[in-house]
Amino acid sequence: MIRLLLVDDQMIIRQGLRSLFETKSDFQVVGEAENGESAITYLETFHETPLQPDVVLMDVRMPVMDGVAATQIICQRFPVVKVLVLTTFDDDEYVSQAMRVGATGYLLKDTPLEALTNAIWSIYQGHTQLGPGLLEKILTPLPESTTLIAPPEFAELTPREKEVLRLIAIGASNREIADSLYITANTVKNHVTSILSRLNLRDRTQAAIFANSFLSLRDKM
Repeated sequence: MIRLLLVDDQMIIRQGLRSLFETKSDFQVVGEAENGESAITYLETFHETPLQPDVVLMDVRMPVMDGVAATQIICQRFPVVKVLVLTTFDDDEYVSQAMRVGATGYLLKDTPLEALTNAIWSIYQGHTQLGPGLLEKILTPLPESTTLIAPPEFAELTPREKEVLRLIAIGASNREIADSLYITANTVKNHVTSILSRLNLRDRTQAAIFANSFLSLRDKM
C-alpha cells in the first residue's frame, strides 16, 4: 500500500482527491496540508512513523510557502519521500523548477484517475513521470543571458560520456545513440549508468534536465 500526503490550498481539491483514493485499496491518504509549510510540519511530526507518506501530491501555487520551495526542502530533508507535483499550471518555469529541486513527477489535475494512480506507482518504484508535453517544456533552453556553471562532477565525464549525454539531452534512445556513435546498445547502457552515477542523477530525465540547464556545458560538448 502506498501512503499519500495531499498538499493543496483548496480544501475541495483535497477532499476530492481523498474520495478518489478511498476507492483504491492500494492507496492510503495519511494526511493533508494546505500549504508547503504545513506539509513540512507534517513530515517532521510523523517522520519514521506509520503515518509518514511514501508520496506527496504537491500543488504549486499556495500561500505561505509554494510547492516548489516545499519540494526542495522535502527532497533535501526527507529523501525517501517522493514528490509528485499535481497542479493546474503547465508553465515552463514551474515545471523546470519543480523537477530541478527534486520532484519525481509533474502532472496536471485533469489527469485521469487511472493514469494518476499508475504514475504514483511508477514514482514509488523510483521512476520519473511527466504529463504529456511537459518534457519539452523542461528541455526548453534557458535565455542567453542566463549564466550557469557546470558542477565539478561534469569534468569527470569522459569525452564519450559527454557525447552520450548530449544525445540524451535531445531525447535520443539507447538504440539511436548507438547508431549515431557506432557503438553497441549495451555500451550505451553502460555509459548511461556511469553518467548517472558520476553526476548523482536519478534517471535519464534528470540527465536531460542537467544537460539542458548549462549553456556553457552544451557549448563544450
